[in-house]
Amino acid sequence: MEYSRRKRSVPLTQSVQTGSLVEMYPIDLQLYKVPPISSISLAEFEDLAQERLRILRAVDDINSRGLNKHSEECKGALTAELKRLGLKGFAKLINGTGCGNAESELRFRRRDHISHFILRLAYCRSEELRRWFIARELDLFRIRFSSLSAEGIQRFMQISNLKYEPVSEAEKSVLRECLFESSVIMPSIASVDAHVFYRVPYTDVQDLVRCRKVYLSGGSAYVPNTDLIAVLSTVFRTNLAHGMAVMARCLPTLESDERIFRLLKNLHQSYTGEEYASLKNSSAGSIQLDQLDLLSRHSFPPCMKKLSEHLRLNHHMRHGGRMQYGLFLKGIGLSLEDSLRYWRDGFSQKTDADKFEKDYSYNIRHNYGVVGKRANYTPYSCIKIIMSNVGPDDAHGCPFRHGDLSHLKQQLLAWNVPVAGLNKVADYVTQGHFQLACGKYFQLTHGVQFDVNINHPNQYFVESQKVFSGKHDVKTAATGVPVGEKLDTSDIGDVWGDDKDLESINVDIQQEVAT
Repeated sequence: MEYSRRKRSVPLTQSVQTGSLVEMYPIDLQLYKVPPISSISLAEFEDLAQERLRILRAVDDINSRGLNKHSEECKGALTAELKRLGLKGFAKLINGTGCGNAESELRFRRRDHISHFILRLAYCRSEELRRWFIARELDLFRIRFSSLSAEGIQRFMQISNLKYEPVSEAEKSVLRECLFESSVIMPSIASVDAHVFYRVPYTDVQDLVRCRKVYLSGGSAYVPNTDLIAVLSTVFRTNLAHGMAVMARCLPTLESDERIFRLLKNLHQSYTGEEYASLKNSSAGSIQLDQLDLLSRHSFPPCMKKLSEHLRLNHHMRHGGRMQYGLFLKGIGLSLEDSLRYWRDGFSQKTDADKFEKDYSYNIRHNYGVVGKRANYTPYSCIKIIMSNVGPDDAHGCPFRHGDLSHLKQQLLAWNVPVAGLNKVADYVTQGHFQLACGKYFQLTHGVQFDVNINHPNQYFVESQKVFSGKHDVKTAATGVPVGEKLDTSDIGDVWGDDKDLESINVDIQQEVAT
């Protein structure tokens, strides 16, 4: 592919390239054997990379729900998730029968083709990345193939140069009893007539042969259409693995273009969800300083709850913790003035006002974009926190990723996580599924039955506020207080240990916080 700086926009109603797109993308699905040769801008390159990554992460998310990968429920869940992410065009593509030639379909096929190869570049750098990419692409291929019509399957075979010929009705009639006896999916001999069989070289279906699921004759296996996806999955995986191995050898040539190389290198760790930038998504001051203690107990994710407790106990926090926690507070709507007061009070027992102003206040103002280059810095995502470097004296990071398991269990018990659910959280942690562990923690502490997929600490906060505001259907809230009732704050200690009377603070935890 060639990349240009200038981004040229082509109106959707314009059909300049439609003819060539029909020739290049005659069907919705392909094996990605031929790389794209069109020129695209660097901006479109990055956009397509992010789009493909969001799609594959959606596939990964659906897989984590434990659905049968071959079921319509799984495909429906993925379609709904893609629409929620604003990827309606691709949601339509995975449900396509394969034979349409509308201009919108052709353009999405082009995006599918180019974005696949961009992520090949990003994910061929290591064995771990290759395994993740191949597994997600294979799942996506299976789902898309299940949508193809009989005509779509036939065209896919022809275009992919797969010599899998459908068995004629006459031949199937002659072999009817043999096909029934050799197939475990046929409930009766009459069901043979309802299936399409393909003649496939037996070397391509060794797994089916080993399990005695197909009829063999003359070096060919007779594969029913329901098992054809197993054959094609092997072909797809083999082609993709070989293509990525070849592409890995070409990576050194990309290092000369620092813009592209840096994007590809950091793509797997990039966050593709909502930014939760307070200046854009909420009004500054929507969270008041005197609400923070109560909110930290019931609506902060573990990574931020831990930092809140650390500041309360130690009256100091290192730079990594201040960045992670401070941007989170900005994201939930704490104003700059309240943020300065919060940190000043938190450091007051070890740091006088002059030293705080000299050493720490500039960094807080910088995060809010009022000094320095005046950038609107966004809160850290789960991926950024999980991938961060955490030293022995640091308080930041992800408790599920950076903490000792035995200490983590003690901490969760102290946070009133039910013992019955503790082992499930620990299982996710030992398997390396840190965000799933956080989602399970949310379930256990909020009394909800639905799955919560946590990708951002501020998303956790928003979802928690929805529970307390009654926008989620739950049994009880985290503290056992029925939804819609106010929490009694009379027994809540002060943040910094002064004599402020918390009984006078009328904090309604069920009030939704705009974000």
